Amino acid sequence: MNYVGETCALLTACCWSCSALAFSAATVRVGPVRLNVTRLVMAAVMLFATVVVAGIEVRLSSSQVRNLVISGIVGLVIGDTYLFKSYENVGARMGMLIMSVSPAISAILAYVLLGEILGWAGAVGMLVTLIGIAIVVLDRREVLKGSRRDHALGVLYGFIAAAGQGGGLVLAKMAFNEGEVNGFLASLVRISSAMIVIVPLAWLAGKNNNSIEIYRKDKRALWLTFLGALLGPFFGITLSLVSVTYTTIGIAATLMATVPILMLPIVKFVLNEHVSWRAVLGAVVAVAGVAILFLR
Repeated sequence: MNYVGETCALLTACCWSCSALAFSAATVRVGPVRLNVTRLVMAAVMLFATVVVAGIEVRLSSSQVRNLVISGIVGLVIGDTYLFKSYENVGARMGMLIMSVSPAISAILAYVLLGEILGWAGAVGMLVTLIGIAIVVLDRREVLKGSRRDHALGVLYGFIAAAGQGGGLVLAKMAFNEGEVNGFLASLVRISSAMIVIVPLAWLAGKNNNSIEIYRKDKRALWLTFLGALLGPFFGITLSLVSVTYTTIGIAATLMATVPILMLPIVKFVLNEHVSWRAVLGAVVAVAGVAILFLR
């Protein structure tokens, strides 16, 4: 089972890269809150159907359920919510750059709570990969709008999001360390717990009204949301949980953070946008870091 965890982490990044393309197009049509609620509902339905049809045994201890539920709230509710808020205040590129600290936070939490030791080769690979990601993310500068207070809040939100995602992974691995857990079942528990929090809040805020009617009229938005939910919460989150089962959280989180690198071919060949030599350099550096993580 060599490199199963690392391979699943890279596949997670691939899924998240493609889902980001679908979600970005759907957001323009239906709005971020409605999209967030709908993608979780769709993913939960798909995961439930998978668990039932595949006959996956639902056997979890109370502590495993607790850790997975808290993991879903910390990672998918707190992490994703504050990530979107960071994007709103400082832009997607700066938000992604701040999120690059998530692997480091994950590694520190894993060391403190789980006793995971990264090793010098793993630490070097993580650092090189994150430097490459930073080069790509900073290739294009965004014109920041708003006050300094908004920018400061955006940075704070980004760090909260990074901590949320890192904490969510650590809590999920705590459940996996206690005993064998199917990845699809674990994803179902995490996403369902996130829905229990997000859906009522969206309804109370009045930002998820008439969703069925809106999607009925806009079939393209429906299919884009479905595609994003399939690649992101369904396959992506499941693969991420399998990944942390077979490798250290710091390495898994680093490989999953390569989304900006994997987006470059999409930007070039699908969106027909120019890719600069700096972005290519950053990709080369990140790939070198990934190679170190695999060969450590």
